[in-house]
Amino acid sequence: MFGPPPGTRVYLACGATDMRKGLAAQVQNVLAQDPYSEAVFCFRGRRGDLLKILVGDGQGLVLVAKRLERGRFVWPQAASGVVSLTPAMLSMLVEGIDWRMPAWTARPEVVG
Repeated sequence: MFGPPPGTRVYLACGATDMRKGLAAQVQNVLAQDPYSEAVFCFRGRRGDLLKILVGDGQGLVLVAKRLERGRFVWPQAASGVVSLTPAMLSMLVEGIDWRMPAWTARPEVVG
């Protein structure tokens, strides 16, 4: 499971992102942020099953990609802009959990 340390700034690029373009350039031009800062930037593909995460680690950029076999990543309805998440919300997003309203998928059974 991918989880940045507490206090890390996490930004979600609203809308679908053309993954063929440079993500660092999109962070600068579209999100108006520094891609080399130690923040986390998340992008979703057009179909919704591909997630790319760009992280600056102080020496360069790290790119993490995940494709879901079934389902889609939960994303804001806005067509453009940026949404800020907590590191815990990002962990849920990467696992395919609805970070807007987390709920148990399988409730624990009563013992006894």
